[in-house]
Amino acid sequence: MDINCDLGEGIGNDEAIMPYLGSCNIACGGHAGDSESMKTAVLLARKHDVKIGAHPSFLDPVNFGRKEMNVPSELLKRQLTDQIFELKEIASSFGMSLHHVKPHGALYNLAAKSVETAELIIDIMQDLEDTIYLYVPFNSVIESLAEKRGVSHCIEVFADRNYNDDFSLVSRTEPNAIIDNAEEIKLRVDEMIKKRAVTSINGLEKKANIQTICIHGDHVNSIQIAKILYNFKDQIN
Repeated sequence: MDINCDLGEGIGNDEAIMPYLGSCNIACGGHAGDSESMKTAVLLARKHDVKIGAHPSFLDPVNFGRKEMNVPSELLKRQLTDQIFELKEIASSFGMSLHHVKPHGALYNLAAKSVETAELIIDIMQDLEDTIYLYVPFNSVIESLAEKRGVSHCIEVFADRNYNDDFSLVSRTEPNAIIDNAEEIKLRVDEMIKKRAVTSINGLEKKANIQTICIHGDHVNSIQIAKILYNFKDQIN
């Protein structure tokens, strides 16, 4: 089981979380991060043998990339490509390579439902010279398009977020969007893996070919959650 986490976002807990991850998504200047934070995160990932991913976003640090923006397609494509390539070059300078790309925040959620946004991201992936995986939300538009267009991808679910009955993520504006209790998250992940399914807030289930499970670095209990899932993973494989 792969556990991934969004890092390099200035939260201050990267060093504590990194040893418990299989892969990490490094902010590359869109919603957070700069060249120095990227270097620090890459070196931490190398130290702990964690796979590196680019975590591009709308250029919106004020809203931490969690607000949808109306950006012309060609400009957005250039902005995202620049973010990915900056991290790719930094990783290469330390003898590392990108394993994956995972869009951040509002961009991720938009690509889950918008054909136009999903196509743009898949175009970027196909422009990359190397075989790099795309982390995609399960039951999403971008998952279907990645499969259709032959883009290598990993299906992702969230340990610490609730799902609506259509299996989109509950909006962060809602009070039940985030699961705070670490033990509840442990039981939730256990159920996800054993059933190979995701359960909505109202108890609906949908099968999912889960390949990676995300926790958030800015979660109030992120370090505890990372430790629990790391120590628990052998039991749920």
